[in-house]
Amino acid sequence: MAIILKPENVAQLVFFIRAEKVMLDADLAMLYGVEARALNQAVARNRKRFPADFMFRLSAKEYESLRSQIVISVKSSKDLNSSQSVMSSRKHRGRAYRPYAFTEQGVAMLSSVLRSERAVAVNIAIMRTFVQLRRLMDSNATLARKIENLEKKYDEKFATVFAAIKQLVAPPAPATKRIGFHPDR
Repeated sequence: MAIILKPENVAQLVFFIRAEKVMLDADLAMLYGVEARALNQAVARNRKRFPADFMFRLSAKEYESLRSQIVISVKSSKDLNSSQSVMSSRKHRGRAYRPYAFTEQGVAMLSSVLRSERAVAVNIAIMRTFVQLRRLMDSNATLARKIENLEKKYDEKFATVFAAIKQLVAPPAPATKRIGFHPDR
């Protein structure tokens, strides 16, 4: 079953593992319209093209963590149109091996291994998705820096305001009774 190759659809298949945005072999195989076994065989025949920073096998702990994330996302998104996560959870359950994760460079290298028209279209969509995700992360970091700068700037100004407010809401000093004549009364 093929999905529409829009960045927002492909982005659902991108995971953050080992501080990298990656896609799993089964998801890539689904996008390319081949079996995961065939994709992995093509990679194995061209192993020199896929160094460790392009592709790695998930550890057992990473795989279990990922499986639990997928199950949670399927349960929490029942009201949404989440056929992707449902398909993804079915694919990743009950595998005989831990999946391979492909970084952005690994996905780009797949285009030299898989040479169909579909592979070209899929790679273009995936590269656009990675670019959009990078832009989104950059804009979020920029926004966070701007907010932090504003907080620092206004913390100083509001310190004076908060001091004045504290004086206004502070209980009045207890009145002392004065004995004798006071001209101001």
